[in-house]
Amino acid sequence: MKQLRIRDNAVVPKASFCEISGITQKVANKTLKQLEREGVFVFPEQMDESDDLTAEQMILQSVNDYYHSGNVMGFVGYGNERLVITSRFSDGEKDYFFQYLLEQVLKYPNLVDLMTDANQDNALFHLLVFLFPRYLKAAMRKGVYKTYVKRNYNDSNVKGVIDVARHITRNTPFVGTVAYHQREYSYDNALMELVRHTIEYIKPKAFGRKLLAAVRDEVALVVSATPAYQPYHRAKIVAENRNDPVRHAYYREYRALQRLCLLILQHEQHQMGSGSRQVFGLLFDGAWLWEEYTNILIGKHFYHPMNKRRIGAQWLFAQRKGLIYPDFISENTAQRVIADAKYKPMHNIGNRDYLQMLAYMFRFDAKKGIFFYPEIGEDCILQLKLNKGSTFENNVAPREDICVVKYGLQIPRKVDCYESFVAEIKKQEQVLIKALQVIAT
Repeated sequence: MKQLRIRDNAVVPKASFCEISGITQKVANKTLKQLEREGVFVFPEQMDESDDLTAEQMILQSVNDYYHSGNVMGFVGYGNERLVITSRFSDGEKDYFFQYLLEQVLKYPNLVDLMTDANQDNALFHLLVFLFPRYLKAAMRKGVYKTYVKRNYNDSNVKGVIDVARHITRNTPFVGTVAYHQREYSYDNALMELVRHTIEYIKPKAFGRKLLAAVRDEVALVVSATPAYQPYHRAKIVAENRNDPVRHAYYREYRALQRLCLLILQHEQHQMGSGSRQVFGLLFDGAWLWEEYTNILIGKHFYHPMNKRRIGAQWLFAQRKGLIYPDFISENTAQRVIADAKYKPMHNIGNRDYLQMLAYMFRFDAKKGIFFYPEIGEDCILQLKLNKGSTFENNVAPREDICVVKYGLQIPRKVDCYESFVAEIKKQEQVLIKALQVIAT
């Protein structure tokens, strides 16, 4: 298998991709929306929960003789080629920071064992399986999926359309039964069967029962709704779901669950190099993970509006004009602080970010704004004072009452094991919390 590992937010020469030219042609300069249609699973699904990740973002953008990677992490496969995108804080194959974000935000159990899998492609695939309970729970909030299905019968109680050819084949000479079919509105349909096959696929695994225990009630509903389940029907069920995806907007959660189940059940075929020429993979939005992680650290003292979920909407002007969603607004009204989580490197936090931050500060009468970002250098705090005056009048001077602070959380490097990484980053989290108390006063 041919594999290339790169980091997020990196600039990589095109010559480095010569070993995986097939996959490069498939994913370069294609938007995440296009890759989703071709079989890549993006989390958060459809970018609906992510403010920073857009459907038009690319995982590889061609710029002259280089490819630029973005904020996404994960893997993409095509035939026997693999492109693995780690966080920019990884050390070889040890991506402890990415692992830590997943554990903190998504609460994955046993992730240490999974990520130390000798086969890193397998380790990344396990992340797909660990997403299953989250997507199953979200879909089942809409109730068990019900749709029309075609059922074939051969009895004397005719209630549908007679199948002449099948009747002649099965009932010659006539024995009193008639072959017919009818449409029924049923819970036991191709989609629910697909979910059942995925559940049965996960159960035998070492972590399977513990994983499914978190969605015990939902699993019970799926099992009771699929009495016609047969293990040897898996290939048929997979084919039916690939050819008939869920399209109704109301069932968008079931569409996401369907795509996830297909990717899980088809993974073995991709692993074995069966000649499949379809792009597949799993990508995580680093910006979304970082924002949710930041909320875990400072959420006790900040409001956290969320754009895609339409939670905590704010307006710049009266008459509900100028809709905005700052990342974080401090609950302290006397010393209001606006905070923004940025996954990108400090030097990439520039003019557009400054203008947005100052607009939010002006709207909420805040004197201080903070950019939180992950850092590996020594200079992790930079205070920027707002200017007053004009160059035309030759009276430009910094203001002492309004400032924007860039604060970088130090990400441990060169640690011996994951446990050491966790111990070190916990110390840095305490340093951040103490620094926040100083900055906010």
